Amino acid sequence: MKRNNHQHRGFILLEVLIGVMIFSVGVLALGKCVNNCLAAQIITAEDQRARLALENRMAEIEGGEVTVELAEKVEKLTGMFKGMQISQKRTPAKLKDENDRLLENIYVIDLEVKWTSNMEPQSKSLSFYDYQTR
Repeated sequence: MKRNNHQHRGFILLEVLIGVMIFSVGVLALGKCVNNCLAAQIITAEDQRARLALENRMAEIEGGEVTVELAEKVEKLTGMFKGMQISQKRTPAKLKDENDRLLENIYVIDLEVKWTSNMEPQSKSLSFYDYQTR
């Protein structure tokens, strides 16, 4: 009878070890999921900041606050956009009217924001038309 009791205790110990192992694997998997969710939130926040930087610069250009030259200009951003740099350039649109005449004073403005996230370069770009009366 005594021998059977030792075997029963050994079986209970084995069950407990297997249960602890399964619980540990579950906790590790949950930790990995939480880490992935945090990384996704960081990427989403950086993407939103980049979109806002592009939106702000487009409004500044359309409002006449900032002029865009034909040569590309790169500027490091500050404030809430720290760590990002924006490049801007202007090219003639070369659009034609219904009589096949070239439309003048219409330009394509190209904006691009670059930053580094998780040791990898990231970028967002925006292009739009601008009519200048000068």
